[in-house]
Amino acid sequence: MSKYLGILTAGGDSPGLNAAIRAVGKASLGTYKMKLVGFRDGFRGIVHNRTVKLDDGALSNIITRGGTILGASRDKPHKMEVGNIVMDMTDVVVENYHKNHLDALICLGGGGTQKNALRLFQAGLNIITLPKTIDNDVAMTDTTFGFDSALAIATESIDRLHSTAHSHHRIIIVEIMGHKTGWLALGAGLAGGADVILIPEIPYDIQVVAEAIRNRSKAGKRFSIIALSEGAFSREDYEIKQAANSKESTGGNSMTREEVEDRMANRTMRLSALLQELTGLESRVTILGHLQRGGAPTAADRILATRMGTACARLVNDGVYGVMVASKGEEAVPVPLDQVAGKRKTVPLDHPWIEVSRKIGTCLGDLV
Repeated sequence: MSKYLGILTAGGDSPGLNAAIRAVGKASLGTYKMKLVGFRDGFRGIVHNRTVKLDDGALSNIITRGGTILGASRDKPHKMEVGNIVMDMTDVVVENYHKNHLDALICLGGGGTQKNALRLFQAGLNIITLPKTIDNDVAMTDTTFGFDSALAIATESIDRLHSTAHSHHRIIIVEIMGHKTGWLALGAGLAGGADVILIPEIPYDIQVVAEAIRNRSKAGKRFSIIALSEGAFSREDYEIKQAANSKESTGGNSMTREEVEDRMANRTMRLSALLQELTGLESRVTILGHLQRGGAPTAADRILATRMGTACARLVNDGVYGVMVASKGEEAVPVPLDQVAGKRKTVPLDHPWIEVSRKIGTCLGDLV
């Protein structure tokens, strides 16, 4: 008898999701003669049993489209808001899984999705995940689909900002997505020729950054581009945050949580104002925001999503569950979810991208 698969897209949207849905679907329907049903809007869709039939017609002509035809949400099955109450809806997910006669549920998403998927696997469901995020921070995979597309958008943005920075002799800070990791800012800054790259993995010294910009001015380069990860911290902010965390555990007298959160929320604009003061150059901020998640996926992301999606269908056919399909070189391999969930892939301080950035004279905000 044919196997029945469910598929959903959770977390934030990302280029390449539709390419992955298409690959899972076409391989499942064509090669392995399975049936596929989609759930709308992430885990909330399976809780409310909102389904959409994914046949060959539904999968046609979607590889070029950004976003997800299924919709997405950040809901967690074990902590889902129902009305004004937060409830554990895991049992409802299990019930609807069986109501739809599913043999497996495929979850496409980032770090949070891997954790939610592991919980469902531990609840007795057959689960496989695909790693998606523009941040490229999912553990145990070389790369995630969505990253290359966002990298291209951020790089093009830096390219375009060079001309206005040069024309007006300004500092332009480009805030790039990445709350906890700096892959996107580092890659875009390196590819776009940014003069300063600031990432969460390397707390920066504002004086070091200002000195690098002043040295450019002395050399006749009267503008600077800063690629800033939204999660980057100055050393001072890092110490304040650490002290606040310590206060919570020891009852110390550092800043309150509200004061710390307000300071952290405004750190990009504060950086801009401080650099203007320290260098004498006008400073402007460009926040790319959700632009990085929109639009058609790059060829690299389409190929990656297709490779991983077809591998996912093969694993279901072989009865391999409780795994994430990871990219390892040119291979797509299963990695147990308990080795992925709760972990984050940060930029190693000895990564080649950091090494080459230093060798070409890019300031990373620290003294080396």
